[in-house]
Amino acid sequence: MANENLESKRWGIAIAAVVIQLCLGTVYAWSVFKIPLMNTHGWDGKTVQITFMILMGIIGLAAAFGGTLVDKYGPRLVATVGGILFGIGTLVAGLADQLGNIWLLYLGFGVIAALGNGFGYVTPIATLIRWFPDKRGLVTGLAVMGFGAGAFFMGQIAPYMIISFRELDSSGNILASGVAKTWYIWGIIFLVLVAGAAQFFKNPPQGWLPAGFTPAASTVSAEDSFKFGEAVKRPQWWMLWAMLCFNVSAGLGLISQHSPLAQDIYIKTKGLVGDLTPEQVAMVAVAGGTVVAIAAIFNGLGRLFWAKISDNIGRRMVFLIMFATQAVVYLLVAKDYVANYYLFIVISCYLLACYGGGFATMPAFAADSFGPAYIGKVYGFMLTAWSAAGLIGPYVFEAFKDQSLFIAAGLLTLGFFIALAFKPPKGKNA
Repeated sequence: MANENLESKRWGIAIAAVVIQLCLGTVYAWSVFKIPLMNTHGWDGKTVQITFMILMGIIGLAAAFGGTLVDKYGPRLVATVGGILFGIGTLVAGLADQLGNIWLLYLGFGVIAALGNGFGYVTPIATLIRWFPDKRGLVTGLAVMGFGAGAFFMGQIAPYMIISFRELDSSGNILASGVAKTWYIWGIIFLVLVAGAAQFFKNPPQGWLPAGFTPAASTVSAEDSFKFGEAVKRPQWWMLWAMLCFNVSAGLGLISQHSPLAQDIYIKTKGLVGDLTPEQVAMVAVAGGTVVAIAAIFNGLGRLFWAKISDNIGRRMVFLIMFATQAVVYLLVAKDYVANYYLFIVISCYLLACYGGGFATMPAFAADSFGPAYIGKVYGFMLTAWSAAGLIGPYVFEAFKDQSLFIAAGLLTLGFFIALAFKPPKGKNA
């Protein structure tokens, strides 16, 4: 009976994890806010893009620190703090738009919200890995699927909210972008949902395993798990770090420019020329948000798909497939073989499915290689690769626009060869 109660409890925790990740994943719809902020305040693309670079950089660092806190203080406290910070940071970002203060935007969305996001992101992963040793790939894929899918709701809803809340004077000049009110509403939602769902989190009893489950010989058990100091001395830890960094760099670069890229392709596909009417501007903005929203679904589904497949064909094989195919697709886009809006949607869906798949498969890859006992810190610090990628990807796609797709393909090719060379670490005493 006790085991049945724990079985029910672990699935309740999994549902709470998905709710949290759905909220946190809305940051991937950042690009739908970029143009309204630029048009309203006269900020250039690079100035606004710094917000996203700070955000991605700090999320990874916060996840590393948060993983240590999860191992030490438990998941409920860390996830609750994460929810509070993420909600407050979003509210501060709204105030930054209302005041037209870019530095306040950097602080609110780039720092405070990012700290909360990192704490909230790593906690469900570390917790579910302990609760689901029998479905490690599937359940981490399910959790981070929510993170990928969060941008669907924001990408689909936010453009309409921004347009509805936008204020114009009699000459059509923008008085208020509508971004501030949008962020105020979402900030309150994040405070309630993330902090509320965090109350369901707790670790399983020490030594607990699901009924009838025997760990595979090819994975590291809880008793033989590597501590962080032991894992980081192994080249395999750094190989996994690099694989995650290269996969995420390519994906974040695309995400950071996704809506503007989609809008440009939509304008060309529809043959719109000259100055656009207000109705056409709104139509183009919605078209950009639609691509973000649809691709976000596949960002989420790709996380579940690749993570589940990794349970069957292995984590390494999944990364080999994703690296090779993405490199080819980025080269096709770079060579202008994708110049149609609807084809761009299809391509975007696949690239974000692979991007999300890397996030979903890596926690299980790390746990298989180094064990689950200290996974909060072992995998948490591996997420510093996310921080590095948050600087590399968006910067490359903003500063080297003509060469960015070729650079992304090169990073993915390098990741392929690292995955090809990967072999599991030997025992701690070997």
